[in-house]
Amino acid sequence: MALVQSVDSALAENVGSHGVDAHEFGGALARAEPALADIRQRHADASLPLLRLPATRDDLAIITQAARAITAGARDIVFLGTGGSSLGGQTLAQISGHGVAGLGMLRDGARLHFMDNLDPDTFAAILQRLPLATTRFVAISKSGGTAETLMQTIAALSALKAAPPGAPAVARMLGITEPARSGTRNGLRDLLAAHDVPVLDHDPRVGGRFSVLANVGLLPAAIAGLDIAAVRAGAARALAPILAGKPAAEVPAAIGAALAVAAAETRAKSVAVTMAYSDRLERFTRWYVQLWAESLGKDGRGTTPIAALGPVDQHSQLQLFIAGPRDKLFTVITTGTAGRGPRVDAELAACAGAPALGGKHIGDLVAAQGRATTDTLARNGCPVRTLHIDRVDEASVGELLMHFMLETVIAARLLGVDAFDQPAVEEGKLLAKAYLTAG
Repeated sequence: MALVQSVDSALAENVGSHGVDAHEFGGALARAEPALADIRQRHADASLPLLRLPATRDDLAIITQAARAITAGARDIVFLGTGGSSLGGQTLAQISGHGVAGLGMLRDGARLHFMDNLDPDTFAAILQRLPLATTRFVAISKSGGTAETLMQTIAALSALKAAPPGAPAVARMLGITEPARSGTRNGLRDLLAAHDVPVLDHDPRVGGRFSVLANVGLLPAAIAGLDIAAVRAGAARALAPILAGKPAAEVPAAIGAALAVAAAETRAKSVAVTMAYSDRLERFTRWYVQLWAESLGKDGRGTTPIAALGPVDQHSQLQLFIAGPRDKLFTVITTGTAGRGPRVDAELAACAGAPALGGKHIGDLVAAQGRATTDTLARNGCPVRTLHIDRVDEASVGELLMHFMLETVIAARLLGVDAFDQPAVEEGKLLAKAYLTAG
């Protein structure tokens, strides 16, 4: 079942003055038409490789082979990388149960560790406690010069060298980074090449935060045992209406982008909250935060993304969402949980003083809560759109990922910013290196 989107509860005619006026929403949709034409052109001339990934299949065997090689004899697999080099892989791996509270350590296969934040105590403990003989490392950096990833990779290499004799680094490590270019230094590639560690090429034309459908995201997915072809097939569903020449009003990504921009420009909705009702979409919401923030936050434009998880964040954030500042546009993502999960014994429910729970499945309550959150927001005048997928699987998450990447690209065009650069981030990196050098 494909992604289903509704913006009815975000429009003023349904939620009042804080909703988006239908005429203004229509105007934003009309302004999105050139963005759709540009996407079609960039797909046709292959000038934006991201758009060709959903239909690409000739690299899947290479990714699958690399996944098999790195998992052979592995008990633990440690991914080194930050931001776009990690969040996409985490998002897809979570489909298999990785990173799900209470379940992650019980999933089948090797244990996965995404070391996406640089913390000296955490990384030291990882290297000290992991059984290095059965631990594999995957280092990912588009440029090959990311200081955090270089430090982690060097530390991992040093630990492997100091460990008791075993498999050489070539059998314990793998890298993903850009191909070598004349006149440009790639520290990660040079480091790994010096130790005969195999390296997969990161397409230099695919930005890190847009790389989830490339080997950056699909390698962790394959290692987690997922169907990576299905991920891309799902992504193709999100792109299909644009390539078919559908008008903006019939393109879900254009509808979402137009709503977000109209809400920001005409209703001062400067905060974009995305709340997903599934443990397996928690990393997806974090991936979305980077994508939206880093792509749109430029020249005084953009909105601030906030990630939330249902039902748990009903108990921590919903009070503010409903009764706090009216500066938010909400997106609630639900899944087909009804009728799923353990069924509540009626006698025990009565004993607990909650007879209404008797005979219900846990998924029934989650479904009811997702609907209740949406309706409560709308009844209190908070604009909210809904997205629904029947199941959290490779195809549905692939479609979600592509939908939000397209939505971001279209929103950037409407806001007049470049979705693919990050000048403020680069400035911070340069300062950090200068401070480190200066001691």
